[in-house]
Amino acid sequence: MLIWSILLALICLIWISRHLAISRGRREQIFMTAASYDGPPENAPSLSVLIAAKDEEKNIETAVRTMLEQDYPDFELIVINDRSTDRTGEILDAIRAQQPAGKMKVIHIQNLREGWFGKNNAMREGAAQARGQWLCFGDADCRQVSKKTLSMAVRHAVEKKIDFLSVLPFLETHSLWERIIQPVCGAIMILWFNPKKVNNPDHSAAYANGAFMLMNRACYETVGGHEEVRTEVNEDMHLARLAKERGRKLEVIPSEGLYTVRMYSTFGEIWRGWSRIFFGCFGTFRRLVVSMLTLVCANFFPYISALIALAVLLVKGWSAAGSSWSWVAGLAWLCVFLQMTAIARFYRISRVSPWLAPTFIVGAAVVVGILANAMLKLNGRTTTTWRGTVYRGQEVTNPASEA
Repeated sequence: MLIWSILLALICLIWISRHLAISRGRREQIFMTAASYDGPPENAPSLSVLIAAKDEEKNIETAVRTMLEQDYPDFELIVINDRSTDRTGEILDAIRAQQPAGKMKVIHIQNLREGWFGKNNAMREGAAQARGQWLCFGDADCRQVSKKTLSMAVRHAVEKKIDFLSVLPFLETHSLWERIIQPVCGAIMILWFNPKKVNNPDHSAAYANGAFMLMNRACYETVGGHEEVRTEVNEDMHLARLAKERGRKLEVIPSEGLYTVRMYSTFGEIWRGWSRIFFGCFGTFRRLVVSMLTLVCANFFPYISALIALAVLLVKGWSAAGSSWSWVAGLAWLCVFLQMTAIARFYRISRVSPWLAPTFIVGAAVVVGILANAMLKLNGRTTTTWRGTVYRGQEVTNPASEA
């Protein structure tokens, strides 16, 4: 009973620390917002924006047209059609035909190079044709809400002497499963990749979001380009890690009102997508196991303890059960209270309804399963399908010519 009470007390301390971290984050966190726009940087360096697209006919026109509307004075847009089997290539060619010369390039890739993962090969092809002093790598499912995104990002990077800047998107969630699962996944990522630690050059934590990665050409060459991450599922994370390891200044910054992305729309997409992300980002059983244990202990253990203690007290009576069970019940329900209030606060700053806080435990249960699936992927027991190609571990399992 003593050990049980000590464990609950420790979990209470964990949730108290989360409250303190949220309060500190709200005071210290800096957001990139359209309201703070000061115009493009003086003597704006040339910029190449690269977007890889694989079967993105639903998203690609919005992604491209909103990017072309950016007010940055000197940029080219390079879109790589990576073996699409839908109308992606046709849509891109039609948009390019409407643009002035030199504004937009479209590269069509028919086959995946042997020994390469799809997106990395596509970005390598695009970077080889880019003329910009700065390179901005983005995703085909992003929608620019503001015309100022590129100008603000480049100005921030130039003025702060940042070599590698990742601007985080506003995450759109429409379905109930998105609202239940995505915040839990985000909390796990923050556990390992706290922005304050990532932005500290003396800390080893490194993180970048592939939706928006801006880096100067010297940084791109220093990390070895996409050649260095050709067989990485989460190339964004590995590029960030390489940049930091090789002495380049890395920064990640959240944004408001600049651009949005909807990662996944169905339960199946969420399961497959986050399994791939956790597998690619963490890369070790230790991190996956620690993440699972954290979710189980911090979320499920207080509820189980509270229900058991309450049942004992109701069956035996408060006096017969003794003070030990009263302590367990009190600590357990205190844990639940601290958890719910911390999650509600986290949801509020994450632009998720705090009324969904009670669903966090449901999301946590699903994410435990996703983490277990990522572990199976890590040891090669299950495959990963990404951008039309099937991988087992770090190897392509179907021939490149068939991808």
